[in-house]
Amino acid sequence: MTDHVIRPVRADEWEKVKELRLVALSDPLAPVAFLETAADAAERPDAFWQDRARGAAEGRGVRQFVAEAPDGRWDGSVTLFIEGVGTTDFLEQEVEQNQGHVVGVFVRAEQRGTGIVDALFTAALEWAWSLDEPELERVRLFVHEGNARAGAFYRRFGFEPSGVVIPKPGDPASKELEYVFVRPVG
Repeated sequence: MTDHVIRPVRADEWEKVKELRLVALSDPLAPVAFLETAADAAERPDAFWQDRARGAAEGRGVRQFVAEAPDGRWDGSVTLFIEGVGTTDFLEQEVEQNQGHVVGVFVRAEQRGTGIVDALFTAALEWAWSLDEPELERVRLFVHEGNARAGAFYRRFGFEPSGVVIPKPGDPASKELEYVFVRPVG
């Protein structure tokens, strides 16, 4: 990997959170990777981005990790939400086990293949496993059926298809596949 620092976002970094999200949503794979468009995100007020950065930096329910280059530029990000037993997930289904949910995975095109995504996932899973209230049983994510590159990475990293297949929100003709990483024993 390059000499990037992998770390959680800080509450005052909302402008960088916004900038990287807009870059991610402008990527050619964005329509199969994200549930939001660049145009919609660009219209959000500064208060939205401030709240988003603060929540991802300070809350126990979500943490965003970034790959920061020596010049301060963010070259990648991954966000992990906590879904506790009895809560409702984004599909409006009751959560049956304590789990993490990875979203917002992005690495700038020129940095892909450098190991940044591995480092981001390592940091996110280390944080997930460090939580003791609730102690997570697994981490999950969804990947579009047509996003073979992402699916290959998730499998290489240790995620396994669960067999759960859902229609893509907003595009019921497309499918999203659930992958899970079960908490290591010991």
